Amino acid sequence: MARDIWFETVSIAQERARKRLPKSAYSSLISASEKGLTVADNVEAFGEIGFAPHVIGAHDKRDLSTTVMGQDVSLPVLISPTGVQAVHPDGEVAVARAAAARGTAMGLSSFASKPIEEVIAANPKLFFQIYWLGDRDAITARVERARAAGAVGLILTTDWSFSHGRDWGSPKIPEKMDLKTIVKMSPEVVTKPRWFLQWAKTMRPPTLAVPNQGAKGEPGPPFFQAYGEWMGTPPPTWEDVAWLREMWGGPFMLKGVIRVDDAKRAVDAGVSAISVSNHGGNNLDGTPASIRALPAIAEAVGEQVEVLLDGGIRRGSDVVKALALGARAVMIGRAYLWGLAAEGQPGVENVLDLMEGGIASALRGLGKASVHDLCPDDVLVPAGFTRTLGVPTERPEGADD
Repeated sequence: MARDIWFETVSIAQERARKRLPKSAYSSLISASEKGLTVADNVEAFGEIGFAPHVIGAHDKRDLSTTVMGQDVSLPVLISPTGVQAVHPDGEVAVARAAAARGTAMGLSSFASKPIEEVIAANPKLFFQIYWLGDRDAITARVERARAAGAVGLILTTDWSFSHGRDWGSPKIPEKMDLKTIVKMSPEVVTKPRWFLQWAKTMRPPTLAVPNQGAKGEPGPPFFQAYGEWMGTPPPTWEDVAWLREMWGGPFMLKGVIRVDDAKRAVDAGVSAISVSNHGGNNLDGTPASIRALPAIAEAVGEQVEVLLDGGIRRGSDVVKALALGARAVMIGRAYLWGLAAEGQPGVENVLDLMEGGIASALRGLGKASVHDLCPDDVLVPAGFTRTLGVPTERPEGADD
């Protein structure tokens, strides 16, 4: 009898990933910064928001489609760019195929384990994500490679403070997978036979190189070499953002915005979209959940640029809450990575199906025919929930100068 690979929640996908992957690999999928305050708040904050459903008025058909940076998508859920998806041999190619099968777009990390040319062949609705790494000539070369490959948009991620300490310990990821490393990691691997056999069929171990940091056809530098260069590159200025946006000349997203003043500066720099995000809790711990910062940012710039949300999405109802509070769409990261680790391409499709079903169910309960009909009146936001960052506050009378 064939094994039933379907799972009914993202939590079950996570549990399957935990059971299937070696400890180091699974740890990399749940890692966050320092105490993990932000990564926890990203998820838990959605539980503080309620719904205001109707008992009559449900529509028999519901439209989940929208557009993001010029791309038609069948549901307001996009694949967020995440680096080195070596939890499965097919990596980003499997994710691209799953996203294409479900009619949505994909962000591809410049730290991905598969070259952009292979990934875009599986899904032409691809936004290429870059970090500010190296000088302008090096950045231009990566952008031009993405352009030549057919990328339809560019994503710039700048929100990382390189905080490495984790209270539960950082995952032990090797610099390269040579014979010495394989022997050293064998105690982890032998307890995960399905994962081992999956890779054994490819006749090669997981590669930890980042091919999109090199020229087309080259293997690219090892992940930690590229990461070290990124750490050593001076951070970009707003002038750099405007330069990159102009050099690209097409749809352009700035990912990692959490403050209103930064959102306004992004608009001034000419971006097409912003993603309200705290890098999945992998940046500065203590940053509030993305959903808490979303309403103020959407109110400030939502009529000027497309506003997306990234962080903490685990079910379709979370998507609906984000859309009701001003997001055009959301981007998911850990959720689809758990699906990939658990079941490969079908697992990613399963996660997207769960999102689609949850969105449709919530729309039915709220009496909405389309995701574009959602508004703040559809949700219950408790007092003190939102965080308005980057807006001057009035000083109380009598305060010291």
